[in-house]
Formats: sequence, C-alpha cells, structure tokens
Amino acid sequence: MNRRAYQAIMRLRFMLLMQYRIAALAGITTQFMFGFVKIMVLEAFYLSTTQPQPLTFQQAVGYVWLGQAMLRLLPWDGDGEIQALVRSGNVAYELCRPLDLYSHWYARAIALRVAPTLLRAVPVFLVTLFVLPPKYALSIPTAGGWAAWILSTLGAIALGCAITNLINISMFWTISGEGISRLIPAVVIILSGMGVPLPLFPDWSQRLLELLPFAGLVDTPARFFTGQLSPTMIWVFLARQLVWTAILIIWGRRLLARGLRRVVVQGG
Repeated sequence: MNRRAYQAIMRLRFMLLMQYRIAALAGITTQFMFGFVKIMVLEAFYLSTTQPQPLTFQQAVGYVWLGQAMLRLLPWDGDGEIQALVRSGNVAYELCRPLDLYSHWYARAIALRVAPTLLRAVPVFLVTLFVLPPKYALSIPTAGGWAAWILSTLGAIALGCAITNLINISMFWTISGEGISRLIPAVVIILSGMGVPLPLFPDWSQRLLELLPFAGLVDTPARFFTGQLSPTMIWVFLARQLVWTAILIIWGRRLLARGLRRVVVQGG
C-alpha cells in the first residue's frame, strides 16, 4: 500500500515539474553557453601544456557536455516547498499523513532531480552528438560504455536524492536555510567535477576526491561515458555510490527523527 503511495507521489510531482518547458528552454541556452566557455578554457589549457594529461581533450569535452546535460541531477538545492513548510510550521500537516516522512520526501526528491533533467538532457545530447563539429562534440561511447553510464547515472540519482533530503532536513536546525543554500552549491560543483574534471586535479588530491560521495554525482558517469574508465569497473564504482547512498540515508533518517523530537510547531 505505502509503496503505491510513494509511487503516486513521485509520479504526480514528476508530471507537475515536466510542465516547466519554457524554464527548461532558457536553462538549455545557458548550459550551452557555459559549456562552450568551459571547453574554450580547457582548449587553452591543453594547447599551453606539454605535460601528458589523464584525460584527452576529446574526453574533457565529453566530460563538460555530460555535466551540462545532467546539471539538474546535482543536489545543490533542496525542495523549496518542503523548506517553506518547515519554515512556516506547516510541516505538521506532513506528520499527519500515514506515510514515512523520509520516504515521502525521498520520492519527491527523485521527481525533483529527474524531471528537469529529462527536459534539458535530451536536447543537449542531440545537439552535442549530431550537430556540433567533431572536435567539440560528444563522442558516442561503446555499448559497454553506454551500459556503465546508465548504471552509474542511476547510482548518481539515488545518491543525489539522499543529499537532497539532508538539505531539506537541515531546515530543522536553521531559521532561513540561506547558509546551507549558499554553501552546498560550491561544495557540489567543485567536488563532483562539474566545475573542473576531477582527473585534472592535482595527484595528491585524487584519492580523497574518489572517496568522497560527490564524485559519484558527475565524475563517475562521465568517465564511463567518455571511455576514461573501463566498463568492467562499473561494479566497483556502483558499489561505492550505493554504499554512500545507504550511509547518507541512514544519517538522514536519524537526523530527521532527532529533528522531529525537538521541533516546536507554531501555535504549540
């Protein structure tokens, strides 16, 4: 019974978010602009260096376009409606539902991440795969690369939704939520590889970046798609994504339970 309820919540939220087509169109334009800017910066870097790099220029280009296509999967913000409910005290209505609150919010997070991504990713993939000049285009991966990318992207969705819930839950300890809203985007962009591909970071930082959960959001799927990682390694990286997802879900549930015990709703 509850499983069908969560599926219904996710489906209705998904359908609602899929209506924002004009916003998606504006976002696509912005993502192409930033994509070309990043590629030009990377091209200048590759032309100016004589040292061998862990990514070829073509792989770096693919890394950039994949990041732009999957931008909305990044958990750099929470669910605005949930945050407003916590701020206003109307979260009490959420507690009256015969549903597990964490699972309810997680179902909403899946729709929040997937629906806008589908609206933007399909046009970005079509243009970067079939329209752009080969030097600046997204290269089509092998069948194994496609499969590994799909699996790692599913892992990224699960991981991103767990982080999204943590952002929502943090509202129980803040007044406006502005602090976490300003901090999280910078952390996610830098540590996921969205800003600069993680393989181009200094060697001393590579091990730490791989162990943090954020690499599973952008870096892991992009490296499988571009061929920088062999598809045979998918199970190692997928396990890392799922372990971090489980850790963050357990942590989120404990924080939520603690927050609910201490919360004081307006009016008593």
